[in-house]
Amino acid sequence: MKDRLIEFGYAAGWRVVRALPLPVARALFRTVADRAYRSNGPATQRLRRNLRQVAGADMPDTLVRDGLRSYARYWMEAFRLPSQTRRQFLDGFFMVPESYQQLKKAVADGRGVILALPHVANWDVAGAWVVSHDWPMITVAERLKPEGVFEAFLEYREKLGMKVLPLTGGERPPLDVLGEHLEKGWVVALLGDRDLSRSGVEVEFFGGRTRMPGGPAILAIRTGAPIFAVDLWFDEKRTMARMRPITPPVSGPLDERVKSTTQQLADAYAAGIADHPQDWHMLQKLWL
Repeated sequence: MKDRLIEFGYAAGWRVVRALPLPVARALFRTVADRAYRSNGPATQRLRRNLRQVAGADMPDTLVRDGLRSYARYWMEAFRLPSQTRRQFLDGFFMVPESYQQLKKAVADGRGVILALPHVANWDVAGAWVVSHDWPMITVAERLKPEGVFEAFLEYREKLGMKVLPLTGGERPPLDVLGEHLEKGWVVALLGDRDLSRSGVEVEFFGGRTRMPGGPAILAIRTGAPIFAVDLWFDEKRTMARMRPITPPVSGPLDERVKSTTQQLADAYAAGIADHPQDWHMLQKLWL
């Protein structure tokens, strides 16, 4: 019964929220975020600890409130995305010109491109923007529970134009499939600030130790495809983006090359998060 109620809640969100006028939806989700802030439940307390690691002990607590509002905005936009047009996908996202030219060139070169990013702003909007340029994109999704919610997210992202692989339980290892798509010139987009396997690469991040997935680094080293860390943040109306190029070592033992590349990604994520900490949606335990 609990699983069915969760599935019903997500289904209702996708159907009802998109039908609301935008100002009403914004006000509703901000109200929910502010209530979560005042209630100070476990997820809010975890976000506070994570943001304090980023911003320091003297962090204003309003940053936590703004972080919850940003997270609520992500969900509000996610529920409304399936009803939007290609033109709206293009207008609702902006990449700084230098990064846009880098991405455009990487796609044109035909070697594929790896975009690795933390859980910031709205990564689904970013994916919809990519495919609206007629650039084929593939990503990986965590297998959520209940299964009905996972299937709903697969369908949701595929409707936006992405191809989605399950992180676990697929017919083939995701890295093999992603590598094949890179060889065909696809864009591979991966969330990379939280390791879900407990066997990730240990890195330094905001003065602490954590583990991040080695997949983006392994793919770049295996295939030679260019790899970028992506910053995302919200302005008043759009999701904004900047890319930071990553340079994997070309020699040395594989494990050391993967560790070096993953540390570069961690440093690039940190630079972007430090600029816009309120848009980093990390409500789970991260540091070791």
